[in-house]
Amino acid sequence: MPSTLAVSEALELAIPDCAHGIGDVILKPDSDKLIAGVRVESINLWPDDRGYFMEVFRMQLGLVSTFPSSSTQVSAALSYPGSIKAFHYHLEQTDCWTPVTGMFQVVLVDFRQGSPTFGRRNTMYCGTLRPWQILIPPGVGHGYKVIGTEPALLVYATDRFYNPKDEGRIPYDDSRISYDWETQHK
Repeated sequence: MPSTLAVSEALELAIPDCAHGIGDVILKPDSDKLIAGVRVESINLWPDDRGYFMEVFRMQLGLVSTFPSSSTQVSAALSYPGSIKAFHYHLEQTDCWTPVTGMFQVVLVDFRQGSPTFGRRNTMYCGTLRPWQILIPPGVGHGYKVIGTEPALLVYATDRFYNPKDEGRIPYDDSRISYDWETQHK
């Protein structure tokens, strides 16, 4: 039975009881296994003999097209190899993540009771080798592990300024989510 997590005017969140594992591995941006409301787009890189150029956000276009200019915040997080930052969720805020350097094992969990994908987990491997941008709606738990040997940089936009009352946290090793953070050796 799901454990109630948080309730707002728009959402009722609960932690599902998940089987041990990593959920659905998302291999393409239009996968039919994506959690409802999550959107993924490829990002273009323009490499040359000096490095590469990546356009991260262009307001009013792409995944951030509905983000209001008056409250959009853009931030960055640098994490070292092996670091795990998970899980957190928002009741109102939408995130748009762009892993720009390094490689991330991104994990999403649908905490929204009543969602057609409640309890579904998605795993995405993205970053330098797979330049994707990920839109994460309110009520979808999210986190990541830095994989590989290099630090990783995540640039993200949110549709509203940071509000600690909107954010909730769950330990990365919560037994109800039962996410397997170990290397899969596949």
